[in-house]
Amino acid sequence: MGTYAAQSNHSNRPKLLRLVNALGRSLLSNGSTWLPFDEKTLLDKAGKRTHLDDFGGDSFREPFRILLQSLETEAELNFIGRICVQSEILRMLRNRLRLVEDRKRLPEIADVTIQRPLFITGLPRSGTTFLHALLAQDPAHRAPQVWEVMYPSPPPEKASYDSDPRIAKVERQLKSIDMLMPDFKTVHLINARLPQECIAITTHDFRSHVFETMYSVYSYRTWYDAQDKRPAYEFHRRFLQHLQCRCPGKRWVLKAPSHLLALEALFQVYPDAGIILTHRDPLKVLSSCASFTEVLREAFTDHIDKHALGLEVRSRWEEGARLAIECRGKSGLPGNFLDVLYPELVRDPISVIRRVYRHFDLEFTGQAEMAMRRFIAANPKDKGGVHRYSLAEFGLDPEEEKRRFQFYTDFFGIAPEI
Repeated sequence: MGTYAAQSNHSNRPKLLRLVNALGRSLLSNGSTWLPFDEKTLLDKAGKRTHLDDFGGDSFREPFRILLQSLETEAELNFIGRICVQSEILRMLRNRLRLVEDRKRLPEIADVTIQRPLFITGLPRSGTTFLHALLAQDPAHRAPQVWEVMYPSPPPEKASYDSDPRIAKVERQLKSIDMLMPDFKTVHLINARLPQECIAITTHDFRSHVFETMYSVYSYRTWYDAQDKRPAYEFHRRFLQHLQCRCPGKRWVLKAPSHLLALEALFQVYPDAGIILTHRDPLKVLSSCASFTEVLREAFTDHIDKHALGLEVRSRWEEGARLAIECRGKSGLPGNFLDVLYPELVRDPISVIRRVYRHFDLEFTGQAEMAMRRFIAANPKDKGGVHRYSLAEFGLDPEEEKRRFQFYTDFFGIAPEI
């Protein structure tokens, strides 16, 4: 396949967005100083908007600075991409300022205890999102919802949790996804009241796998891979304390495939955590994950090399597959793991849920089961449309990938999907 054929096709991008990007290219090529990724400018804007200046120390500044440089020099953002990225960064900075201020105003936040959280992880596209959403239906569980992660301040209140005006605000904002990413609804279910991934929490500390998924930020990824992940999980814990202080639940149910890459740090911060590991045929994982990453990135750039993207995804999750095995035998890590195979989860989700509850010694009430069955009925597979993808379009050979991942499929007894 030639170079041209390996590039993303942006023909499905709405005409208005194509026109705006064309205008933006002219403005940016003429040396416009619009939308700079300048550290001081962004920090000052966030401070001016909130009338606050305490970001909670300087530990975030190094990852923030490296991310900005990587976005500027590597991500090849189009005009709309620059608008969206700057808007998101300012939202994160404003949230960070307000979180620090809330802790000063409400010192009891620091006393909140996070006990026996459940973390769902595994290779991407292996059922983690579906399982997370199912477990979140149990009234005893507390899962961070999209709206409260996007706008966590002030801390949500139990009495108004279902009617908080931030819910409607986020629903309005999420409607823009259909315009920016016409294919997004076929690859991921999202609304303001659904559970959110942990990587959206740690964006506020600028230590997060969100950035490498959304944008081509290779130097940031290389830097972050070499770092101790504990600071990200310590921030994550403070964020949960904030959400829980006025709206508690019996236990947190949390999710992100990237937890697989940092289990040692996770257990340092959450020593009593339970881990649910989902597993799926790696050939399906790689093609689906590459396609999902393409859908996310093509809203923000006009330059995606699909073959390079395929290698990037394979490199990341071949590492993840090895770590899934290593974490079982590594001394010093707690052994509270449960494996879930994707075909079993799809075929009989309630049976899998029963096994989860038995393993972690939890009570599975009739109320929880009814809520989960309602969710399953309301959200059938391919509800948003069929997501079509293949390994070949990302330059990956099925036989080679099968050999590469045989160590993983053999260890966990994963059968190939037809």
